[in-house]
Formats: sequence, structure tokens, C-alpha cells
Amino acid sequence: MKKSILLMGLAALIASCSDDDRNNDTDNQHLVSPSMAVSISNTDGRQSPFTGILTIMPCDANSSIYYGNYVKGKLSPFYGYYRVKDGSFHDNSINREISLPIGTYNMIYWGTPQYQTPIYAHPAIKEAAHSIGADMSKQSLGLFRMSADTIYYPVFDLVYATQPVNIGSESLRGSLKRVVAGIKVVLKDKDNAVLSSSIDSVAVRITNIYSELNYYTGKPQGTPRTIAFPLIRSNDGTQMSNSTVMLFPSAGKPEFQLAIILKNGNVKSFRQALSSPLDANAKLTLTLSLGDIFSEESSGDFTVDDWNEKNENIDIPIIE
Repeated sequence: MKKSILLMGLAALIASCSDDDRNNDTDNQHLVSPSMAVSISNTDGRQSPFTGILTIMPCDANSSIYYGNYVKGKLSPFYGYYRVKDGSFHDNSINREISLPIGTYNMIYWGTPQYQTPIYAHPAIKEAAHSIGADMSKQSLGLFRMSADTIYYPVFDLVYATQPVNIGSESLRGSLKRVVAGIKVVLKDKDNAVLSSSIDSVAVRITNIYSELNYYTGKPQGTPRTIAFPLIRSNDGTQMSNSTVMLFPSAGKPEFQLAIILKNGNVKSFRQALSSPLDANAKLTLTLSLGDIFSEESSGDFTVDDWNEKNENIDIPIIE
């Protein structure tokens, strides 16, 4: 069954709120909840109707200043939250509608699409703060650090857009663009045999990943960090891989790092700079063919098939 992945804390986030400069007594008859028509840009440039979870932040016209949203007739910092199917509202029981006075607003859209293939099951993200009158160009979505470590979790699949909308005469609309990159790693035996029983676990790290996405522009920013995730052994034992992992774009060429932890406690490692940056809306699949691994001090060797989508070849030396 297809499952929508929710942004961490999207539904429950309550930011600090100041509405001293807003009129909370607007008559409900003057508030409008518009209809919706949103699409998503595919990797091949085509547009398709959006399905997934979508949040909408109304800002002042031609501005990044958060206006807020009327909930039960009162202006609040609670942004719009929708379950969307094929570009339109779905399951109104969980939706928190946009309700605003007639006029022009600058809408910020952030969403998590329903994915057609499996993706990493434990993403995390640091949310932005939402307060009425706040400048959202100074807010960001950030990587979430693993406890007691200097590495970070993968993120959610994120799409984004900004679009001016005239409430009262126009629908909520937008062409959403993916602002994260995806990577999938497959480790297999060079002879397509069962992987060595001496392998206990395998971990991957990707370096040089931007730590933030600007909330208003969707552009990567911040200090480069390292993302970590495990590979899981297949049922037949012939390979170890991960469901697609989502990352913020990289600050230049990242380094791919692989650690094979053996059952005797030894660690075999390999690292290689990728030949190009990880860009938004790009998915990379890396297949590694593993030679012999010895439990003693001698090393195994790796060879790498070309990238599935970028058609690159990397020669990997014997690892130590």
C-alpha cells in the first residue's frame, strides 16, 4: 500500500506567536478558503498532479513576512495543512484549511510526496519556527544530528514552491519542485554469490552535504555536514542495500565512505570522492561489487559498476 510520509512535526508544530499588529476580529463572512490545484515537476521535466502531504504558509504580498492563518475566525500562526490526492484536497477530516480575507498573498508551499518506490524509513528534520510577522527568508529546515555524534540523519523527500495568489478569485496553485537529492547504494558479491558470512554490518557516510534549506527560497545553505545510514542484507544474502535516502544538495563534490564491520570486530573501509555534486531533484544509484574479505589484517577489494543514471565508472583500489 502506498504511504504518504509526513514531515516530522508538521501537524503538531506550534511556534511562538505574536499577533499584536493583526486584527483578530475579522468577520467570518469575509474569510475565504480557496480550492487547490498543484502539480509536481518530474526528473524528466514533465508535470504530474501532486499526491502527498502539503503545508501552505501565507505571507504578505510580494514579501517573505508570514501573515498567519485564520483558524475558527481568529488569526493564528497555524499554517495550512492538507492531504492532497492528484492535485486536489483529500480527506478533509485531517486538513487544516487556509482561511484568509480577500486579497493577494505570497504563498510558500512545502510538501512530502507519496513515493512510488521504498524510501529510507527513519528520516528526520529540524523544522522552521512560524510566528506571525516573522521573516521566513531568515528561517530554514535543518539536518537533525544523531545523538552524541557529529553525523546526521537523512531527510524527508521535500518539494517546494512559492506563488502569489489572489484569495477570493484564484485557487491555491503551484508547480512543486523537489529540493533534495536521492541516493541508493547496492553492495553485492563480484560473482553474484551470497555475501561473506564474516560481514556483521555495513554503514555508509556521505560528506559535504549542506546543513539547511532556506525556508523562503528552498535553496541549500549552511555548514556542510556528513549524512550516515546503514545497508540492510537481502533475504537471500546476495546483496546489502538501502531504500532511497534523501539528502540536502551537496556543497561541491561529496565523498562516499563505506565501512564494513566484520563479526570479529575488524573494520574494512573505503572512501572515494564522487565525480559530481549531488544536486536537487537528482537520484544517484551506486552499485559496488565486493571481492574477497578476510578477517585477518589483509584486505578485501572493491570494484564499482557505473552509475545507473550518470553512467560513471570508478576504479576502487584494495581496501585496508
